[in-house]
Amino acid sequence: MKRDTVVAALAAFGVASAGGALTILDSWYYSLNQPWFKPPDWVFGPAWTTLFTLTAWSSVVAWRAAQGDAARRWVLLGFGLYYLLNVGWSMLYFFLQQPALALMEICLLWLSVGLLVIRLRPISVRASWLMVPTWLWVSFAGLLNVATVVLNP
Repeated sequence: MKRDTVVAALAAFGVASAGGALTILDSWYYSLNQPWFKPPDWVFGPAWTTLFTLTAWSSVVAWRAAQGDAARRWVLLGFGLYYLLNVGWSMLYFFLQQPALALMEICLLWLSVGLLVIRLRPISVRASWLMVPTWLWVSFAGLLNVATVVLNP
């Protein structure tokens, strides 16, 4: 296995682990009024595992396709920003129990994934497409976050 693949897998696993550690499903969480369209809690683990796998794959494809230091630096910064915002949302929503602040943050998270989808396209169309499921899922998570804030004033 190539070093870039190992680094990408470890980064994705580390971010997923940090987010998972911050995701505390306790009495506060279970007391929230949830929207009718929220999937069962067990769906989120496999969904995020799939998305982090696609993200790691996308980052490797983009890294290998990037021409020059500037393009590679952008790949690192783009994925780094996405990973930072991903963990930040879990911290705000679950750990700090601040869905309204998490809603503001998820807008930045959504923009970071959108930026990856758009900016990766000239580097690698495949890397760009690999991020589309994450963009769709973060869009859905944003709707869940909006509904939670509305249902729990």
